[in-house]
Amino acid sequence: MESIKKIGIALTGLMLFAFSFQPAKAQVSTGQDMQQLLLDIEKLTQFKAILSDMQAGYTILTQGYGAVKDISQGNFNLHSAFLNSLMAVSPEVRKYGRIADIIANQASIVSEYKSAWKQANASGHFNAQELLYMNGVFNQLLNQSVNNLTNLANVITAGNLRMSDAERLQAIDGIYSDTQNKLVFLRDFNNKVAVMALQRQKEQTEVNNLKTLYP
Repeated sequence: MESIKKIGIALTGLMLFAFSFQPAKAQVSTGQDMQQLLLDIEKLTQFKAILSDMQAGYTILTQGYGAVKDISQGNFNLHSAFLNSLMAVSPEVRKYGRIADIIANQASIVSEYKSAWKQANASGHFNAQELLYMNGVFNQLLNQSVNNLTNLANVITAGNLRMSDAERLQAIDGIYSDTQNKLVFLRDFNNKVAVMALQRQKEQTEVNNLKTLYP
């Protein structure tokens, strides 16, 4: 814009210089005066055309800058709105059935591990080292289950994570799959503990019977 102003000032100066030039003496003929006047008019027309083109170019440049600025601002607003929308959690995500399944699995993990631990500890069929190992397995499983619940809370709570609905649903599916695997593992582990307890109970019964038969 500053360059355009400078050019305009320069052209204005040229125009003033052109029209300030007058015949030096009265000896110049009327024909020469008319010829000079025609030249001056032609110069004026050319200057006006140049200035008109410059004004048109300046208008296009200004409008173009404004359009680019508006588009950039619009894109920024759209980008911000999109990022903000990723912080929200839609009702469809909140109502996703896997959420209830995850919570149910977690509740089963807690209740079943407590029951298995209580029976194993009270049975008298396991030594201290075996009980310590079982307790470690149960504690690790419980800690991982708490992590799953924390991850689930982050996914379904607005403002915590920038995720699309599809990404949230995928994350929930992953958490569900993990809790399902942990529940299957716990039940298999508890079953093995129960079988071992029954075997040792059977062995103890047989020993007791032998002691009865052969005091």
